[in-house]
Amino acid sequence: MKYTSSRTWLLALCLPVSALAQEKVDQAMMQKIREEGLNRSQVMNIAFNLTDKSGNRLTNSAGYARAANYAKETLAGWGVANAAIEAWGEFGKGWDLEKAYTAITAPYYKPILAWPKTWTAGTKGQKSGEVMVIEVKDSASLEAYRGQLKGKILIIDQKNEYKHSFKADATRFTDEDLAKMAAATAQQPRGGQQQLDTAQQRRMREAFARNGGAQRAMTLLKAMAKSEGAIAMLSSSTRNHDGTIFAQGGGAYKGTDPENFLDMAVGVEDYNTILRLVKSGTPVKMDVDVKTKFQDKDLQGYNVIAEIPGTDPALKDEIVMIGAHLDSWQSGSGATDNASGSAVMMEVMRILKTLGVQPRRTIRIGLWSGEEQGLLGSRGYVKKTFADPATMQTTAAHEKFSGYFNIDNGTGKVRGIYLQGNEACKDIFSAWLEPFKDLGATTVTINNTGGTDHQSFDAVGLPGFQFIQDPIEYDTRTHHSNMDVYDHLIEDDLKQIATVVAAFAYNTAQRDAKLPRKPMPKPRN
Repeated sequence: MKYTSSRTWLLALCLPVSALAQEKVDQAMMQKIREEGLNRSQVMNIAFNLTDKSGNRLTNSAGYARAANYAKETLAGWGVANAAIEAWGEFGKGWDLEKAYTAITAPYYKPILAWPKTWTAGTKGQKSGEVMVIEVKDSASLEAYRGQLKGKILIIDQKNEYKHSFKADATRFTDEDLAKMAAATAQQPRGGQQQLDTAQQRRMREAFARNGGAQRAMTLLKAMAKSEGAIAMLSSSTRNHDGTIFAQGGGAYKGTDPENFLDMAVGVEDYNTILRLVKSGTPVKMDVDVKTKFQDKDLQGYNVIAEIPGTDPALKDEIVMIGAHLDSWQSGSGATDNASGSAVMMEVMRILKTLGVQPRRTIRIGLWSGEEQGLLGSRGYVKKTFADPATMQTTAAHEKFSGYFNIDNGTGKVRGIYLQGNEACKDIFSAWLEPFKDLGATTVTINNTGGTDHQSFDAVGLPGFQFIQDPIEYDTRTHHSNMDVYDHLIEDDLKQIATVVAAFAYNTAQRDAKLPRKPMPKPRN
């Protein structure tokens, strides 16, 4: 689909804006980027190779290796220099799911869609067992079940009420939403910490849940179940409905950590059916056959790095970076989280190479691993390359860094950019967005956003930014679920994202000065 006409483009250029007069923008190059990015895109083919052809991309899994090798070879094939799969530090064990079959066999037969959580053990062949309801109040309450778990499939007595959906899964930001973002003012830190947005708050809530008292009791239950020879545990939540199952981590992954007890995420409808039957006094039996494989020969984590070298004698050693995380969870193929971002960033490099761009500064791409476990790949890279956040001891490369741009909020098109509190970049980015207003990219907000790899750069005083993206189905349907697959990508949106990001990368590489910086953070130690 062709996005733009010459008339639309000329109208966009005629719009009067003061910022445009202050910041140099090569309008002829912006037009070339638009033409290549919108009308000759390869982003969906890249996404196909990262999803359908690679499978899930859990860090250190076989699927991640397939995707990383594809990315490296493809970038090199386009002529992007120094393409490499580069170690960032120790991650831990890889994990692959090789077989999963689950079914109710009594009081009747019914196949069950169940996703083993990561880093859990298999069953060592098909096992049949009766379902046992466990009431978990606290750690002491588990003593009532000691000695009774051998050969059982465990289900927790909890209320997972099905909630009907009265709102659309997919939404876009309205003009009012964007206006509120643009009108936001800088937030004062509370207690020495930055204000966090909902993405970061969600990660904090998840971390709290993992470390809370109920979770400690669950950890003890799993240890007891493993030692007594239980078969598996069933898990669910109110989010797991209508065929969508959110399945993430099932335990530890460090090289010295033992295998975790098999925990399987199921839909709330199946979970509630089984729970009601057992609690009514009706025996429920199930067959479970799960085979998993651990990779523990190489515990290093790996990123994909490549670059277009700078050509200006005075600026070529300075760096502009774009990036996205390449890893995913296991139940889908990680299309919107985050093959979309990785495909877009690869497409950006293709666009710039195809146009024969000779950037003044070096433009470098980073495709990160270990993001889902805590931004580990980008943090490892930043620590090794630029600065240690614990001490804020910087390398020579820290001074020569201009900016980092990230994509990691699904398939939705770019609507603007978060300044991450860096107000000095506001007029710069407003000017850079001007040629793309007709594509819906308009908003610059002082707001921070969390939970993506730009934070690794921001944490050591480097300008790091995440773009504002339409939410589409991200939190409602695809994020960390079995529905996160290729078909949930929106082609026109990905073309638009790649076009805007290519322009930002180009403009950052070409401007006379590096991007302005915020004050250097204090050491964390």
